Amino acid sequence: MNTRADLRPDRAADEINRQPEMHLRLKPARQSSCSAHRVATRSCLLLLPLAFLLLSGCGYHTSNHAAIKLPSGINTIAVPIFINKTNSYRAEAVLTEAVVREFTSRSPYKVLAKDDGSADAVLHGTVVTTNVYPLTYDSQTGRQSSAIVQINMSVSLVDKRGKTLFENPNYSFREQYQVSREVTSFFDESPPAVDRLSRDFARTLVAEILEGF
Repeated sequence: MNTRADLRPDRAADEINRQPEMHLRLKPARQSSCSAHRVATRSCLLLLPLAFLLLSGCGYHTSNHAAIKLPSGINTIAVPIFINKTNSYRAEAVLTEAVVREFTSRSPYKVLAKDDGSADAVLHGTVVTTNVYPLTYDSQTGRQSSAIVQINMSVSLVDKRGKTLFENPNYSFREQYQVSREVTSFFDESPPAVDRLSRDFARTLVAEILEGF
């Protein structure tokens, strides 16, 4: 009993002795925290103009298209339906629609669906080849389980004077898709794959045209 009673004053004294030390340690921490806060605030204020410049420089990635400029005098672009030199049904229509959507959403230029002579520039596209390759087979039935559809394109952007502003005759895009295992299913899985492929092609094409100027 005496031992426990003797320990209590010592423990209390230790706690009292620790308190000033704790306060001394906390004060510099508060000061450094305030200093760090002031430094961080100043740094943020200095970085705001730089962030604004970086964002404005990437205008075609946002709703602000002010930074996108083709050669002067071009305000309208005609995107007539692409030429299809293959037997793939509606491949040219799907690809053309994807490019029109991408141009409309990513640039400030007016896009026309027909080349009636009023546009400042015309985007010509040709579906050169389309191929479907088997990729994997079912080990039990031996039937094809997945395939790859590949489309090769040729594209050029020409102004009304006949000057070629952009040209790439060797676009090649491919997309994988699963083949239905149901014998009674007549659903063709390749059209959704062509849709995905067309969106990739449109994003690449429009970005390359706009970034080229």
